[in-house]
Amino acid sequence: METKDDLIMATVRQLRVVVVKYARTEEMPIPVEEGVEVTTREAHTIEAVGNQKQMSVTDVANAFGITKSAASQMVSRLCRKGFLEKKQAPHSNKEFQLTLTPLGQKAFDAHERFHGQDRAALIERLRGFSLSHIATISVMLEAIGEVMDNRLSR
Repeated sequence: METKDDLIMATVRQLRVVVVKYARTEEMPIPVEEGVEVTTREAHTIEAVGNQKQMSVTDVANAFGITKSAASQMVSRLCRKGFLEKKQAPHSNKEFQLTLTPLGQKAFDAHERFHGQDRAALIERLRGFSLSHIATISVMLEAIGEVMDNRLSR
């Protein structure tokens, strides 16, 4: 008979496998148009900017739980590739507002098509879970996130 600790460790091992698979999917290319593609990670940043009316580099960092430096690097890369545009924020000389370019909008739409089926399949699968199971998973992920935050802050 498994103990609670055995079950916890088995769950942690399962999570580790899922995290590795997720990391692999984040690097998968998404075709935008002929000869143009973005990684899933880049597309998630494009998605965040596209979903907000006003977003800054700081907002990107906060949205993804990354440093401002990492967010700035991603934003700069996406600007160089022609997906995002930085404009001076009217309320601050230090801050820039991010907007999608027409190519960025194409990437936004391509990302939605690319992941729409996966998202729909996941939602359909999770609908079979009870609310208490979903709540438990949410609380577990929050606890794991806190442990990761502590580790990253060292």
